[in-house]
Amino acid sequence: MKRFLVRVKGAKEKFGVAASSLKELSKKAVKQLNVDPKASVTLVLAEDGTIVEDQDYFLCLPENTEFILLTGNQKWSPCQIDGGTMWMAQESEELDDVDSGIERPKWKLLAAELKQNLATIVLFSDSDYQALIDVQTEELCKEMAITDRQAAMLQDTLQNLLDRRAEERECKELLQLYLKAMNKGSEKANVDDTDSKAPALEEPKTQLPSHVINVLREKTSPQLSLSNQQLEDVQKQNLNALSADLNWDTKRVRRLQHECEEELTKRYQKVHYMHALSSASQHNKHKAESMKRGCPEARAETESPKVLCPVTAHCSSSP
Repeated sequence: MKRFLVRVKGAKEKFGVAASSLKELSKKAVKQLNVDPKASVTLVLAEDGTIVEDQDYFLCLPENTEFILLTGNQKWSPCQIDGGTMWMAQESEELDDVDSGIERPKWKLLAAELKQNLATIVLFSDSDYQALIDVQTEELCKEMAITDRQAAMLQDTLQNLLDRRAEERECKELLQLYLKAMNKGSEKANVDDTDSKAPALEEPKTQLPSHVINVLREKTSPQLSLSNQQLEDVQKQNLNALSADLNWDTKRVRRLQHECEEELTKRYQKVHYMHALSSASQHNKHKAESMKRGCPEARAETESPKVLCPVTAHCSSSP
Protein backbone atom coordinates (compact mmCIF):
# COMPACT_ATOMS: atom_id res chain seq x y z
CA MET A 1 0.00 0.00 0.00
CA LYS A 2 1.40 3.43 -1.02
CA ARG A 3 0.67 7.01 0.00
CA PHE A 4 -0.62 9.47 -2.63
CA LEU A 5 -1.86 13.07 -2.77
CA VAL A 6 -5.16 13.92 -4.46
CA ARG A 7 -7.02 17.13 -5.25
CA VAL A 8 -9.62 18.43 -7.65
CA LYS A 9 -8.77 20.67 -10.58
CA GLY A 10 -8.03 24.26 -9.59
CA ALA A 11 -7.98 23.57 -5.84
CA LYS A 12 -5.11 24.40 -3.50
CA GLU A 13 -6.11 21.91 -0.80
CA LYS A 14 -4.67 18.41 -1.12
CA PHE A 15 -5.55 15.20 0.73
CA GLY A 16 -3.37 12.22 1.56
CA VAL A 17 -4.76 8.84 0.53
CA ALA A 18 -3.24 5.37 0.95
CA ALA A 19 -4.15 2.75 -1.65
CA SER A 20 -2.78 -0.51 -3.04
CA SER A 21 -4.57 -0.37 -6.41
CA LEU A 22 -5.75 2.20 -8.91
CA LYS A 23 -9.39 1.28 -8.31
CA GLU A 24 -9.02 1.73 -4.56
CA LEU A 25 -7.30 5.12 -5.03
CA SER A 26 -10.10 6.35 -7.31
CA LYS A 27 -12.78 5.22 -4.86
CA LYS A 28 -11.09 6.86 -1.86
CA ALA A 29 -10.35 10.06 -3.79
CA VAL A 30 -14.02 10.44 -4.79
CA LYS A 31 -15.06 10.03 -1.16
CA GLN A 32 -12.33 12.29 0.27
CA LEU A 33 -12.93 15.11 -2.22
CA ASN A 34 -16.74 14.95 -1.88
CA VAL A 35 -17.27 14.16 -5.56
CA ASP A 36 -20.55 12.68 -6.76
CA PRO A 37 -20.03 8.87 -6.80
CA LYS A 38 -22.13 8.62 -9.96
CA ALA A 39 -19.98 11.13 -11.86
CA SER A 40 -17.43 9.99 -14.45
CA VAL A 41 -13.93 10.57 -12.99
CA THR A 42 -10.39 10.34 -14.35
CA LEU A 43 -7.11 10.34 -12.42
CA VAL A 44 -4.20 12.21 -14.03
CA LEU A 45 -0.68 13.02 -12.81
CA ALA A 46 -0.56 16.59 -11.54
CA GLU A 47 2.98 17.02 -12.89
CA ASP A 48 2.30 16.46 -16.59
CA GLY A 49 -1.37 15.44 -16.96
CA THR A 50 -0.66 11.77 -17.80
CA ILE A 51 -3.90 9.77 -17.62
CA VAL A 52 -3.42 6.76 -15.33
CA GLU A 53 -5.69 3.84 -16.22
CA ASP A 54 -3.30 0.87 -16.23
CA GLN A 55 -2.78 -1.00 -12.94
CA ASP A 56 0.78 -2.07 -13.83
CA TYR A 57 1.77 1.54 -14.58
CA PHE A 58 0.13 2.63 -11.32
CA LEU A 59 2.33 0.16 -9.39
CA CYS A 60 5.46 1.74 -10.92
CA LEU A 61 4.65 5.20 -9.51
CA PRO A 62 6.59 6.33 -6.40
CA GLU A 63 4.98 7.23 -3.11
CA ASN A 64 3.58 10.75 -2.60
CA THR A 65 2.76 11.07 -6.31
CA GLU A 66 0.18 13.84 -6.73
CA PHE A 67 -3.01 13.16 -8.69
CA ILE A 68 -5.73 15.47 -9.96
CA LEU A 69 -9.27 14.06 -10.06
CA LEU A 70 -11.06 15.24 -13.19
CA THR A 71 -14.83 14.92 -13.43
CA GLY A 72 -17.08 14.88 -16.47
CA ASN A 73 -15.45 16.60 -19.46
CA GLN A 74 -12.74 18.36 -17.47
CA LYS A 75 -9.26 18.42 -19.05
CA TRP A 76 -5.86 18.84 -17.44
CA SER A 77 -4.02 22.08 -18.25
CA PRO A 78 -0.44 23.03 -17.27
CA CYS A 79 -1.53 26.30 -15.75
CA GLN A 80 -3.17 24.42 -12.88
CA ILE A 81 0.06 23.13 -11.33
CA ASP A 82 3.67 24.11 -10.85
CA GLY A 83 5.06 21.60 -8.41
CA GLY A 84 2.39 22.58 -5.93
CA THR A 85 3.76 26.15 -5.66
CA MET A 86 2.05 28.20 -8.40
CA TRP A 87 -0.73 29.45 -6.15
CA MET A 88 1.80 30.48 -3.51
CA ALA A 89 3.99 32.18 -6.12
CA GLN A 90 1.06 34.18 -7.46
CA GLU A 91 0.07 35.40 -3.99
CA SER A 92 3.65 36.29 -3.10
CA GLU A 93 4.14 38.15 -6.37
CA GLU A 94 1.02 40.20 -5.70
CA LEU A 95 2.36 41.18 -2.28
CA ASP A 96 5.76 42.02 -3.72
CA ASP A 97 4.18 44.17 -6.43
CA VAL A 98 2.33 46.14 -3.78
CA ASP A 99 5.35 46.55 -1.47
CA SER A 100 8.22 47.17 -3.86
CA GLY A 101 7.07 46.57 -7.41
CA ILE A 102 9.94 44.05 -7.88
CA GLU A 103 9.23 40.41 -8.77
CA ARG A 104 10.99 37.94 -6.47
CA PRO A 105 13.04 35.11 -8.03
CA LYS A 106 11.38 31.73 -8.19
CA TRP A 107 13.92 30.09 -5.89
CA LYS A 108 13.13 32.59 -3.13
CA LEU A 109 9.44 31.70 -3.31
CA LEU A 110 10.34 28.02 -3.04
CA ALA A 111 12.72 28.68 -0.15
CA ALA A 112 10.01 30.61 1.68
CA GLU A 113 7.62 27.69 1.29
CA LEU A 114 10.24 25.23 2.58
CA LYS A 115 10.99 27.50 5.52
CA GLN A 116 7.31 27.45 6.46
CA ASN A 117 6.81 23.71 5.94
CA LEU A 118 9.71 21.46 4.93
CA ALA A 119 7.31 18.60 4.08
CA THR A 120 6.19 20.44 0.94
CA ILE A 121 9.47 19.39 -0.68
CA VAL A 122 7.73 16.25 -1.99
CA LEU A 123 5.28 18.42 -3.96
CA PHE A 124 7.95 20.29 -5.93
CA SER A 125 8.47 19.65 -9.62
CA ASP A 126 11.82 18.85 -11.25
CA SER A 127 12.24 22.49 -12.27
CA ASP A 128 11.64 23.56 -8.65
CA TYR A 129 14.38 21.19 -7.47
CA GLN A 130 16.78 22.49 -10.10
CA ALA A 131 16.09 26.12 -9.19
CA LEU A 132 17.05 25.49 -5.55
CA ILE A 133 20.09 23.41 -6.55
CA ASP A 134 21.48 26.12 -8.86
CA VAL A 135 21.30 28.91 -6.28
CA GLN A 136 24.40 29.76 -4.23
CA THR A 137 24.53 27.99 -0.85
CA GLU A 138 25.22 31.26 0.99
CA GLU A 139 22.13 32.93 -0.48
CA LEU A 140 19.97 29.90 0.32
CA CYS A 141 21.05 29.77 3.96
CA LYS A 142 20.33 33.52 4.35
CA GLU A 143 16.91 33.23 2.76
CA MET A 144 15.90 30.23 4.91
CA ALA A 145 17.76 31.35 8.06
CA ILE A 146 19.76 28.12 8.31
CA THR A 147 23.46 27.28 8.55
CA ASP A 148 25.72 26.74 5.54
CA ARG A 149 25.95 23.04 6.37
CA GLN A 150 22.17 22.65 6.50
CA ALA A 151 21.78 24.48 3.19
CA ALA A 152 24.38 22.22 1.56
CA MET A 153 22.63 19.12 2.92
CA LEU A 154 19.31 20.41 1.60
CA GLN A 155 20.75 20.89 -1.90
CA ASP A 156 22.31 17.39 -1.80
CA THR A 157 18.92 15.95 -0.84
CA LEU A 158 17.23 17.81 -3.69
CA GLN A 159 19.82 16.49 -6.14
CA ASN A 160 19.26 12.92 -4.93
CA LEU A 161 15.50 13.31 -5.34
CA LEU A 162 15.98 14.72 -8.82
CA ASP A 163 18.26 11.84 -9.81
CA ARG A 164 15.78 9.30 -8.43
CA ARG A 165 12.94 10.77 -10.48
CA ALA A 166 15.12 10.60 -13.60
CA GLU A 167 15.92 6.93 -12.89
CA GLU A 168 12.24 6.15 -12.40
CA ARG A 169 11.38 7.75 -15.74
CA GLU A 170 14.15 5.78 -17.46
CA CYS A 171 12.90 2.54 -15.91
CA LYS A 172 9.38 3.32 -17.09
CA GLU A 173 10.62 4.00 -20.62
CA LEU A 174 12.68 0.79 -20.65
CA LEU A 175 9.66 -1.17 -19.44
CA GLN A 176 7.51 0.29 -22.21
CA LEU A 177 10.17 -0.56 -24.82
CA TYR A 178 10.44 -4.09 -23.45
CA LEU A 179 6.69 -4.64 -23.58
CA LYS A 180 6.59 -3.23 -27.11
CA ALA A 181 9.38 -5.58 -28.20
CA MET A 182 7.61 -8.52 -26.56
CA ASN A 183 4.40 -7.70 -28.44
CA LYS A 184 6.26 -7.49 -31.75
CA GLY A 185 7.99 -10.80 -31.03
CA SER A 186 4.70 -12.53 -30.28
CA GLU A 187 3.14 -11.13 -33.46
CA LYS A 188 6.07 -12.38 -35.53
CA ALA A 189 5.82 -15.80 -33.90
CA ASN A 190 2.12 -15.97 -34.77
CA VAL A 191 2.88 -15.15 -38.43
CA ASP A 192 5.57 -17.85 -38.56
CA ASP A 193 3.18 -20.41 -37.10
CA THR A 194 0.56 -19.51 -39.69
CA ASP A 195 2.97 -19.85 -42.62
CA SER A 196 4.55 -23.12 -41.46
CA LYS A 197 3.39 -26.34 -43.14
CA ALA A 198 2.88 -28.21 -39.90
CA PRO A 199 1.81 -25.60 -37.36
CA ALA A 200 2.29 -26.64 -33.77
CA LEU A 201 -0.58 -26.60 -31.33
CA GLU A 202 -0.90 -23.33 -29.45
CA GLU A 203 0.64 -23.54 -26.00
CA PRO A 204 -1.63 -22.73 -23.08
CA LYS A 205 -1.01 -19.32 -21.53
CA THR A 206 -1.29 -18.07 -17.97
CA GLN A 207 -3.09 -14.96 -16.80
CA LEU A 208 -0.08 -13.64 -14.87
CA PRO A 209 1.07 -10.06 -15.60
CA SER A 210 4.33 -9.67 -17.51
CA HIS A 211 6.21 -8.19 -14.54
CA VAL A 212 5.33 -11.24 -12.41
CA ILE A 213 6.61 -13.55 -15.16
CA ASN A 214 9.85 -11.53 -15.26
CA VAL A 215 10.27 -11.85 -11.48
CA LEU A 216 9.75 -15.62 -11.66
CA ARG A 217 12.35 -15.93 -14.41
CA GLU A 218 15.04 -13.60 -13.11
CA LYS A 219 14.91 -13.83 -9.29
CA THR A 220 16.75 -16.59 -7.41
CA SER A 221 13.96 -16.70 -4.80
CA PRO A 222 11.02 -15.07 -6.58
CA GLN A 223 8.51 -15.95 -3.87
CA LEU A 224 10.15 -13.35 -1.60
CA SER A 225 9.47 -10.57 -4.12
CA LEU A 226 5.78 -11.30 -4.72
CA SER A 227 2.73 -10.11 -2.82
CA ASN A 228 0.27 -12.48 -1.16
CA GLN A 229 -2.18 -12.16 -4.06
CA GLN A 230 0.55 -12.81 -6.60
CA LEU A 231 1.68 -15.91 -4.68
CA GLU A 232 -1.89 -17.22 -4.75
CA ASP A 233 -2.12 -16.51 -8.48
CA VAL A 234 1.07 -18.47 -9.18
CA GLN A 235 -0.28 -21.47 -7.26
CA LYS A 236 -3.55 -21.44 -9.22
CA GLN A 237 -1.90 -21.47 -12.65
CA ASN A 238 -2.04 -24.54 -14.84
CA LEU A 239 1.24 -26.44 -14.60
CA ASN A 240 1.72 -26.79 -18.38
CA ALA A 241 0.70 -23.18 -19.06
CA LEU A 242 3.13 -21.79 -16.50
CA SER A 243 5.85 -24.10 -17.81
CA ALA A 244 5.31 -22.75 -21.33
CA ASP A 245 5.43 -19.10 -20.22
CA LEU A 246 8.61 -19.58 -18.19
CA ASN A 247 10.16 -22.03 -20.68
CA TRP A 248 10.89 -24.40 -17.78
CA ASP A 249 10.28 -28.11 -17.32
CA THR A 250 7.23 -29.10 -15.29
CA LYS A 251 9.32 -30.44 -12.42
CA ARG A 252 10.92 -27.06 -11.86
CA VAL A 253 7.58 -25.28 -12.15
CA ARG A 254 6.02 -27.67 -9.63
CA ARG A 255 8.84 -26.90 -7.19
CA LEU A 256 8.29 -23.16 -7.74
CA GLN A 257 4.58 -23.44 -6.95
CA HIS A 258 5.42 -25.44 -3.82
CA GLU A 259 7.85 -22.72 -2.66
CA CYS A 260 5.20 -20.07 -3.25
CA GLU A 261 2.72 -22.08 -1.19
CA GLU A 262 5.23 -22.43 1.67
CA GLU A 263 6.03 -18.69 1.62
CA LEU A 264 2.33 -17.79 1.70
CA THR A 265 1.78 -20.16 4.62
CA LYS A 266 4.65 -18.56 6.55
CA ARG A 267 3.20 -15.09 6.02
CA TYR A 268 -0.23 -16.15 7.23
CA GLN A 269 1.36 -17.79 10.28
CA LYS A 270 3.17 -14.56 11.12
CA VAL A 271 -0.09 -12.64 10.94
CA HIS A 272 -1.74 -15.23 13.19
CA TYR A 273 1.12 -14.99 15.69
CA MET A 274 0.93 -11.21 15.77
CA HIS A 275 -2.82 -11.37 16.49
CA ALA A 276 -2.14 -13.89 19.25
CA LEU A 277 0.50 -11.64 20.81
CA SER A 278 -1.84 -8.66 20.66
CA SER A 279 -4.65 -10.65 22.31
CA ALA A 280 -2.32 -11.90 25.06
CA SER A 281 -1.06 -8.36 25.71
CA GLN A 282 -4.61 -6.99 26.02
CA HIS A 283 -5.56 -9.85 28.34
CA ASN A 284 -2.56 -9.25 30.64
CA LYS A 285 -3.28 -5.52 30.73
CA HIS A 286 -6.90 -6.13 31.70
CA LYS A 287 -5.85 -8.63 34.38
CA ALA A 288 -3.34 -6.15 35.86
CA GLU A 289 -6.00 -3.42 36.03
CA SER A 290 -8.38 -5.83 37.73
CA MET A 291 -5.68 -6.72 40.29
CA LYS A 292 -5.24 -3.05 41.16
CA ARG A 293 -8.99 -2.68 41.76
CA GLY A 294 -8.93 -5.79 44.00
CA CYS A 295 -11.11 -7.88 41.72
CA PRO A 296 -11.41 -11.41 43.25
CA GLU A 297 -11.87 -12.96 39.79
CA ALA A 298 -8.50 -11.55 38.70
CA ARG A 299 -6.84 -13.07 41.81
CA ALA A 300 -8.38 -16.44 41.05
CA GLU A 301 -7.18 -16.18 37.47
CA THR A 302 -3.60 -15.42 38.58
CA GLU A 303 -3.66 -18.50 40.84
CA SER A 304 -4.84 -20.73 37.97
CA PRO A 305 -2.30 -22.27 35.56
CA LYS A 306 -1.13 -19.85 32.89
CA VAL A 307 -1.92 -20.59 29.26
CA LEU A 308 0.60 -19.24 26.82
CA CYS A 309 -0.32 -18.06 23.33
CA PRO A 310 1.24 -20.03 20.45
CA VAL A 311 3.85 -17.35 19.84
CA THR A 312 4.86 -17.09 23.53
CA ALA A 313 5.13 -20.88 23.83
CA HIS A 314 7.18 -21.05 20.68
CA CYS A 315 9.55 -18.27 21.83
CA SER A 316 10.05 -19.78 25.32
CA SER A 317 10.82 -23.26 23.94
CA SER A 318 13.40 -22.00 21.44
CA PRO A 319 17.05 -21.77 22.73
